[in-house]
Amino acid sequence: MISTINTRLEALADLPTAAILRGFFKTGPGEYGEGDRFRGIRVPVLRKLCREFRHAGIEVISELLESPWHEDRMLALLLLMERYRASSESGREELYDFYCSRSDRVNNWDLVDVSCPHIVGRHLQTRDRSPLYRFVESSNLWERRIAIVSTFHFIRDNNFTDTLILAERLLADPEELLHKATGWMLREVGKRDQPQLEAFLEEYATVMPRTMLRYAIERFPEEERLAYLKKR
Repeated sequence: MISTINTRLEALADLPTAAILRGFFKTGPGEYGEGDRFRGIRVPVLRKLCREFRHAGIEVISELLESPWHEDRMLALLLLMERYRASSESGREELYDFYCSRSDRVNNWDLVDVSCPHIVGRHLQTRDRSPLYRFVESSNLWERRIAIVSTFHFIRDNNFTDTLILAERLLADPEELLHKATGWMLREVGKRDQPQLEAFLEEYATVMPRTMLRYAIERFPEEERLAYLKKR
């Protein structure tokens, strides 16, 4: 199956789109996606391919995750999500463990954001959530992003505690990509419980990274946004 998938991926490659994606995902020297390679395949096309090969085994998924091509890793994660969704509880435990053991290959923001709420967040919904607190202390940018974005699954269930605790721990994070992700999750909390977000801002608005704050208050009326931003 892997050779068939590779052939399909090669056939779907689009060089002009690949050039755009390389710039969008910051693949230049010293940038967060340095060295990542793009075929130029959009996510909706990969989702269609995932449906076609949804019965791919973990060996195929593992091989795709090892690929230097960004889209191959995205397809691997889409297949893993589908496999997790369709698995038994014991199967889900194994797939969750596999995901966490290969977090080094979930190594760009879109790969994190597409996959972690549906695997890590969903798996920890009714389990001990201490793995998130290990991830948030990681030296790896993408593991820290997994920690906060995985809580999107909890937020959708109106459970905000871990999001707010992890957001507090990320206030001093040096990476803007974490500021954006954390602000995004705080905004999602505010969509469901405005007082919870306002209480967090009351305590931390003056010390939050400006980007995090800007993302968190994106849905506020302009006058309120400006008042918060003046605090920074």
